[in-house]
Amino acid sequence: MISLAPGILNEIQRHAENAYPEEGAGVLIGKEQGGNRVVDRVLPLTNNFEVELRNRRYMITPQDMINAEEFADEMGLEIIGIYHSHPDHPAQPSDFDHEQALPWYSYIITSVNQKTAAESRSWRLTEERIFVEEKLLLE
Repeated sequence: MISLAPGILNEIQRHAENAYPEEGAGVLIGKEQGGNRVVDRVLPLTNNFEVELRNRRYMITPQDMINAEEFADEMGLEIIGIYHSHPDHPAQPSDFDHEQALPWYSYIITSVNQKTAAESRSWRLTEERIFVEEKLLLE
């Protein structure tokens, strides 16, 4: 289960809408507590994928991840996942998402239809490389 502090889902969805028709992405910052995850902050990032493919792909650079880890450390938190959007596609992992994902992280995907956020769902990749949906709670 993953729970989002007040306003977090709104931040994710606004970023997704503003990035449309490209994918928007960022990191989820919080803590894991007793097997449950709590997202206290998000850090929106720039999509660094090739320009002509950003409507179906996103890339977070290694330097962005280092900066995000430092940002989280300063607050006594950690990166617990990644969020990104799917312009005009469902809020479920694509084949590309599956290839790029790492076990342990939560992946919140927001579907954006014609510039309006429609649905957000969270997923985790198991050690067997199977995506399973995790319950997404709003605090």
